[in-house]
Amino acid sequence: MSNFTDSIKRFPKAFWVANVMELFERWAWYGMFAVLALYLTKSTDEGALGFSQTEKGNIMGPITAILYLLPLITGAISDRIGYKKVLIVAYAILSSGYFLMGSVTSFWAVYMAFLWLAIGAALFKPIISATVAKTTTEENSSIGFGVFYMMVNIGGFIGPIFSSKLRDEYGWNIVFIMAASAIIVNMLLLIFFFKEPEREKNTESIKKTITESLKNVFKALSDMKLTVFLLIMVGFWTMFNQLFYTLPNFIDQWVDSSVIYNSLADISPALAAAIGTKNGDIAPEMLVNLDAGFIILFQLLISTLVMKLKPVNAIISGIVVVSIGIGIAFMADNAFYTVLGIFIFALGEMASSPKFTEYVGRIAPRDKAALYMGTSFLPISLGNYIAGILSGSVYEKISDKVSLLQTEVAKRGLDIPEISDNFTQNDYFAHAGQLMGMSQQELSDFLWITYNPSQIWIMFSAIGVITIIALFLYDRFLLKNE
Repeated sequence: MSNFTDSIKRFPKAFWVANVMELFERWAWYGMFAVLALYLTKSTDEGALGFSQTEKGNIMGPITAILYLLPLITGAISDRIGYKKVLIVAYAILSSGYFLMGSVTSFWAVYMAFLWLAIGAALFKPIISATVAKTTTEENSSIGFGVFYMMVNIGGFIGPIFSSKLRDEYGWNIVFIMAASAIIVNMLLLIFFFKEPEREKNTESIKKTITESLKNVFKALSDMKLTVFLLIMVGFWTMFNQLFYTLPNFIDQWVDSSVIYNSLADISPALAAAIGTKNGDIAPEMLVNLDAGFIILFQLLISTLVMKLKPVNAIISGIVVVSIGIGIAFMADNAFYTVLGIFIFALGEMASSPKFTEYVGRIAPRDKAALYMGTSFLPISLGNYIAGILSGSVYEKISDKVSLLQTEVAKRGLDIPEISDNFTQNDYFAHAGQLMGMSQQELSDFLWITYNPSQIWIMFSAIGVITIIALFLYDRFLLKNE
């Protein structure tokens, strides 16, 4: 205990300022990202944008992929120019990006605003972890990065709670104002409290710095063992991202979360009111956010349980559990199954995700650890891109309630205006219900039974199974002598 206390006391001010900035940045990002799929696709008469699922996927997938790809370059730029200068630019882009995201409504305007935001996030991302690395020693780095990851999860947990309650009370725009405000807090912390840690001065031109950085990435990828592993892990990140890309829409369209609200109300009406919405249910982002809550509660326990496992075995075990969890989360229209699925998913994530980073570090030659670690963003980037396709056009064809209703309306030859600025999704559902002689609940039940939208779980879990088989073969044949 005294060693822990001594380590905490030895961290310089820059370490603590960087960690607090990480907390606020994650607060802003996950506060926005947890509701983004809903904001893009829900009906315009509710203040959302009313985009199709395909349009949602085309925005979220490619741009988030770019966000995770750019740190390969932005990290090198930060080392060349200086952390504080780059953070000022990053916060200016992030704060303006969040404001823009809540102000524009057309597809391309939202696309460009989100891309602008992603550039700011990519500038920020490598700096804080580098600051933590430079303000810790070999003796206290484990505790230092433990604090860092704790801040990541706390920020990622708090953000969606605030955005959920704020949008329920004041509408969608307040979510983006909240996110921009969190970044402005970071700008103040940066200006008044952040002292840049000592770093080796780089006198090369920015062009040469970027070129060398890209050369190093390709040099690392010449290691077949690393490249094959990264390609296999694309499957994991594709499946993992459905938690944010697709599950919020699935819950919003199909899952009855009022059963959880009513159960909580029986125990404590005040608790139900604090967690639930004014409509007497639980918002999708609050259910999805249970994943971060479970990680905060159980990460140390799960890390201890898998500590002695070989990293590849821990990753395989984790993906098995994640595949089961994602399947259960999409399998039923009862919210209790959704919560169970998210809990199982979180257990698997806790086992596999940290071991992924550890394994990349382990297979690196001793003098190339940082070089190899930089490549760990590549499967995350590609996984986000593919996740956008699956949560977009694929979800729209298989499980999107709006698309399935349009199919049914066409089958019956009903005369209903197309969804437009003057005839919203909600108008379409109300008109269809009247013509079909069904209440909205009866209409939803009919579509669920007729079109079986939950079958999408098979695809998501199958991606996990394929990844597991590929990792087993990788371990059996490529690592057989290790």
